[in-house]
Amino acid sequence: MYKISADLLVASLGLAAPPVAVSFCDEAPAGIPSPQTAVPAGCSFWELGMRGAVATRAADHDLCSIGIYTHNLADAPPAYGSELNAVLGVLDQLQYVRKEDIPGIAVLATRPRMVVYAPLGEATLPADVVLVFAHSRQSLVITEAVQQVDGGVPPALGRPACAVVPAAINSGRAALSLGCCGARAYLQTLSDDIALWAFPGAKIEAYAERIQTIAKANDTLLQFHKLRAQDVAQGLHPTYAESLARMN
Repeated sequence: MYKISADLLVASLGLAAPPVAVSFCDEAPAGIPSPQTAVPAGCSFWELGMRGAVATRAADHDLCSIGIYTHNLADAPPAYGSELNAVLGVLDQLQYVRKEDIPGIAVLATRPRMVVYAPLGEATLPADVVLVFAHSRQSLVITEAVQQVDGGVPPALGRPACAVVPAAINSGRAALSLGCCGARAYLQTLSDDIALWAFPGAKIEAYAERIQTIAKANDTLLQFHKLRAQDVAQGLHPTYAESLARMN
């Protein structure tokens, strides 16, 4: 379903981790396994989804009340409400997430029962969101491509990292998450030099094609600027036409 787009994203950006398709549904297709062990947070499923499809319910996210909240999952465990209030109380005491900050956190507009995570190239369900882990140079290409597809600068979000999923779905536009301390503690993929992009799945072909074009343009322009820097360092004053001629 998405193999061409997945291959384009990996090849164009040189991604170390495969893109992940996130699909919300009420029932997962037969054959997609459920998690076999508990995870400390819902974002842990992003890495599991890199290795193969996994179908989760709210009960599988029960250690992550924030994730259940941002994804607006149905059938939350009985302790969900009290646990969420306790977590938000601690975050408020720390002045990390104040009461007045809560309305600004994106929450999924629908109320799904399940979330399925899978490598984008192997996804069998329509992707509501595609997650891409990228460093700053890769993000440069993504940002330039997103501006052309969405017609504006993508937002950069902070905590919680999982809110980037509903932010992209609700707006229909790509969004960047700089992660949060929790996601960075739980995910090896989210190292200090990596951030997380969320693309609306309905537009992933357009994003992938534009990223391929912008990546090629960046490679050409990088060579141009390197040659130009060498000439200036040697005391020359090349015109743009002369610098372009040096590339041929």
